[in-house]
Amino acid sequence: MNFLAHAYLSFGNEDVLVGNMISDFVKGSRQLNYPPGVRAGIRLHREIDTFTDAHPATIAAKQVFRSDYRLYSGAFMDVVYDYFLANDAAEFPQGALEAFARNTYHTLGTHAEWLPEPFRQLFHYMKQQNWLYHYREPWGIYKSFGGLVRRAKYLNDSRPAEKLFEANIERLGQSYRLFWADLKPFAAEKFKQLMIK
Repeated sequence: MNFLAHAYLSFGNEDVLVGNMISDFVKGSRQLNYPPGVRAGIRLHREIDTFTDAHPATIAAKQVFRSDYRLYSGAFMDVVYDYFLANDAAEFPQGALEAFARNTYHTLGTHAEWLPEPFRQLFHYMKQQNWLYHYREPWGIYKSFGGLVRRAKYLNDSRPAEKLFEANIERLGQSYRLFWADLKPFAAEKFKQLMIK
Protein backbone atom coordinates (compact mmCIF):
# COMPACT_ATOMS: atom_id res chain seq x y z
CA MET A 1 0.00 0.00 0.00
CA ASN A 2 0.99 3.60 -0.51
CA PHE A 3 1.02 6.63 1.82
CA LEU A 4 -2.73 7.21 2.13
CA ALA A 5 -3.49 3.62 3.10
CA HIS A 6 -0.64 3.45 5.61
CA ALA A 7 -1.79 6.70 7.20
CA TYR A 8 -5.41 5.53 7.34
CA LEU A 9 -4.47 2.13 8.77
CA SER A 10 -2.75 3.81 11.72
CA PHE A 11 -6.22 3.99 13.31
CA GLY A 12 -5.85 7.50 14.69
CA ASN A 13 -2.77 6.74 16.82
CA GLU A 14 -0.21 9.52 16.34
CA ASP A 15 2.91 7.49 17.15
CA VAL A 16 1.76 4.59 14.99
CA LEU A 17 1.08 7.05 12.16
CA VAL A 18 4.64 8.34 12.34
CA GLY A 19 6.08 4.81 12.28
CA ASN A 20 3.75 3.68 9.53
CA MET A 21 4.77 6.61 7.32
CA ILE A 22 8.55 6.43 7.89
CA SER A 23 8.95 2.65 7.87
CA ASP A 24 10.51 2.43 4.39
CA PHE A 25 13.17 4.92 5.52
CA VAL A 26 14.16 3.03 8.69
CA LYS A 27 16.47 0.10 8.03
CA GLY A 28 17.22 -2.86 10.30
CA SER A 29 18.03 -2.18 13.93
CA ARG A 30 17.57 1.58 13.54
CA GLN A 31 13.94 1.04 14.48
CA LEU A 32 15.18 0.46 18.03
CA ASN A 33 16.05 4.17 18.19
CA TYR A 34 12.35 5.07 18.21
CA PRO A 35 9.74 5.12 21.00
CA PRO A 36 7.53 2.01 21.37
CA GLY A 37 4.53 3.52 19.56
CA VAL A 38 6.61 4.55 16.55
CA ARG A 39 8.25 1.11 16.48
CA ALA A 40 4.76 -0.42 16.48
CA GLY A 41 3.91 1.70 13.44
CA ILE A 42 7.07 0.57 11.66
CA ARG A 43 6.16 -3.07 12.31
CA LEU A 44 2.53 -2.52 11.30
CA HIS A 45 3.66 -1.01 8.00
CA ARG A 46 5.76 -4.09 7.27
CA GLU A 47 2.94 -6.46 8.19
CA ILE A 48 0.63 -4.56 5.82
CA ASP A 49 3.18 -4.70 2.99
CA THR A 50 3.70 -8.44 3.42
CA PHE A 51 -0.05 -9.07 3.46
CA THR A 52 -0.56 -6.85 0.41
CA ASP A 53 2.11 -8.56 -1.69
CA ALA A 54 0.77 -12.04 -0.91
CA HIS A 55 -2.93 -11.30 -1.42
CA PRO A 56 -4.46 -13.06 -4.48
CA ALA A 57 -6.23 -9.86 -5.62
CA THR A 58 -2.94 -7.97 -5.64
CA ILE A 59 -1.10 -10.77 -7.42
CA ALA A 60 -3.80 -10.81 -10.11
CA ALA A 61 -3.97 -7.01 -10.45
CA LYS A 62 -0.20 -6.64 -10.81
CA GLN A 63 -0.48 -8.48 -14.13
CA VAL A 64 -1.93 -5.26 -15.61
CA PHE A 65 1.48 -3.59 -15.17
CA ARG A 66 3.74 -6.65 -15.35
CA SER A 67 4.71 -6.64 -19.04
CA ASP A 68 5.77 -2.98 -19.00
CA TYR A 69 7.13 -2.66 -15.48
CA ARG A 70 8.08 -6.17 -14.33
CA LEU A 71 9.34 -6.08 -10.72
CA TYR A 72 7.92 -2.59 -10.24
CA SER A 73 4.35 -3.70 -10.97
CA GLY A 74 3.68 -4.01 -7.23
CA ALA A 75 4.78 -0.43 -6.62
CA PHE A 76 2.33 0.78 -9.28
CA MET A 77 -0.43 -1.23 -7.62
CA ASP A 78 0.33 0.41 -4.28
CA VAL A 79 -0.38 3.80 -5.86
CA VAL A 80 -3.49 2.49 -7.63
CA TYR A 81 -4.89 1.16 -4.36
CA ASP A 82 -4.57 4.66 -2.86
CA TYR A 83 -6.66 6.05 -5.74
CA PHE A 84 -9.51 3.66 -4.98
CA LEU A 85 -9.23 4.18 -1.22
CA ALA A 86 -9.36 7.96 -1.70
CA ASN A 87 -12.56 7.49 -3.72
CA ASP A 88 -14.12 4.92 -1.35
CA ALA A 89 -17.19 6.68 0.06
CA ALA A 90 -17.50 4.04 2.78
CA GLU A 91 -14.10 5.10 4.16
CA PHE A 92 -14.08 8.77 3.20
CA PRO A 93 -17.57 10.29 3.00
CA GLN A 94 -17.84 13.77 1.49
CA GLY A 95 -15.23 16.13 2.94
CA ALA A 96 -13.60 13.46 5.11
CA LEU A 97 -10.55 12.90 2.92
CA GLU A 98 -9.60 16.58 2.96
CA ALA A 99 -9.86 16.71 6.75
CA PHE A 100 -7.95 13.44 7.12
CA ALA A 101 -5.11 14.69 4.90
CA ARG A 102 -4.88 17.97 6.81
CA ASN A 103 -4.80 16.16 10.17
CA THR A 104 -2.14 13.71 8.93
CA TYR A 105 0.15 16.54 7.82
CA HIS A 106 -0.36 18.33 11.14
CA THR A 107 0.44 15.20 13.16
CA LEU A 108 3.58 14.43 11.17
CA GLY A 109 4.68 18.05 11.49
CA THR A 110 4.34 17.98 15.27
CA HIS A 111 6.49 14.82 15.42
CA ALA A 112 9.18 16.13 13.10
CA GLU A 113 12.01 15.02 15.41
CA TRP A 114 11.22 11.40 14.50
CA LEU A 115 11.20 11.91 10.75
CA PRO A 116 14.34 10.61 8.97
CA GLU A 117 15.87 13.25 6.70
CA PRO A 118 14.89 11.54 3.39
CA PHE A 119 11.28 11.30 4.57
CA ARG A 120 11.39 14.88 5.87
CA GLN A 121 12.32 16.06 2.36
CA LEU A 122 9.56 13.96 0.80
CA PHE A 123 7.07 15.16 3.41
CA HIS A 124 7.71 18.77 2.44
CA TYR A 125 6.39 18.04 -1.07
CA MET A 126 3.66 15.72 0.17
CA LYS A 127 2.20 18.50 2.29
CA GLN A 128 2.87 21.34 -0.14
CA GLN A 129 1.21 19.49 -3.03
CA ASN A 130 -1.38 17.75 -0.84
CA TRP A 131 -0.63 14.27 -2.17
CA LEU A 132 -2.99 12.45 0.20
CA TYR A 133 -6.01 14.42 -0.98
CA HIS A 134 -5.07 14.45 -4.65
CA TYR A 135 -4.76 10.68 -4.85
CA ARG A 136 -8.49 10.87 -5.53
CA GLU A 137 -7.79 12.32 -8.99
CA PRO A 138 -6.20 10.36 -11.85
CA TRP A 139 -3.70 13.19 -12.36
CA GLY A 140 -2.71 12.85 -8.71
CA ILE A 141 -1.72 9.23 -9.07
CA TYR A 142 -0.11 9.94 -12.43
CA LYS A 143 2.21 12.33 -10.59
CA SER A 144 2.99 9.48 -8.21
CA PHE A 145 3.63 7.17 -11.16
CA GLY A 146 6.09 9.77 -12.44
CA GLY A 147 7.84 9.98 -9.08
CA LEU A 148 8.09 6.21 -8.94
CA VAL A 149 9.75 6.14 -12.38
CA ARG A 150 12.19 8.92 -11.40
CA ARG A 151 13.31 6.97 -8.33
CA ALA A 152 13.63 3.63 -10.15
CA LYS A 153 16.94 2.60 -11.67
CA TYR A 154 15.59 0.90 -14.77
CA LEU A 155 12.43 2.85 -15.63
CA ASN A 156 12.14 5.97 -17.75
CA ASP A 157 8.49 6.47 -18.75
CA SER A 158 5.29 6.50 -16.68
CA ARG A 159 2.93 7.14 -19.60
CA PRO A 160 2.32 3.44 -20.33
CA ALA A 161 1.20 3.05 -16.68
CA GLU A 162 -1.34 5.84 -17.16
CA LYS A 163 -2.79 4.15 -20.23
CA LEU A 164 -2.87 0.76 -18.50
CA PHE A 165 -4.66 2.28 -15.53
CA GLU A 166 -7.29 3.92 -17.73
CA ALA A 167 -7.84 0.79 -19.82
CA ASN A 168 -8.21 -1.49 -16.77
CA ILE A 169 -9.84 0.79 -14.21
CA GLU A 170 -12.87 -1.47 -13.63
CA ARG A 171 -10.72 -4.57 -13.15
CA LEU A 172 -8.37 -2.71 -10.81
CA GLY A 173 -11.32 -1.36 -8.82
CA GLN A 174 -12.66 -4.85 -8.32
CA SER A 175 -9.24 -6.00 -7.12
CA TYR A 176 -9.18 -3.13 -4.63
CA ARG A 177 -12.60 -4.06 -3.23
CA LEU A 178 -11.66 -7.72 -2.78
CA PHE A 179 -8.33 -6.81 -1.23
CA TRP A 180 -9.54 -4.02 1.07
CA ALA A 181 -12.25 -6.23 2.53
CA ASP A 182 -9.46 -8.48 3.83
CA LEU A 183 -6.74 -5.92 4.54
CA LYS A 184 -8.66 -3.59 6.84
CA PRO A 185 -9.63 -6.24 9.44
CA PHE A 186 -6.16 -7.79 9.17
CA ALA A 187 -4.50 -4.43 9.89
CA ALA A 188 -6.92 -3.69 12.73
CA GLU A 189 -6.07 -7.00 14.40
CA LYS A 190 -2.32 -6.45 13.96
CA PHE A 191 -2.69 -2.94 15.38
CA LYS A 192 -4.45 -4.35 18.45
CA GLN A 193 -1.72 -6.95 18.97
CA LEU A 194 1.07 -4.39 18.64
CA MET A 195 -0.61 -2.04 21.11
CA ILE A 196 -0.68 -4.79 23.74
CA LYS A 197 3.06 -5.55 23.45
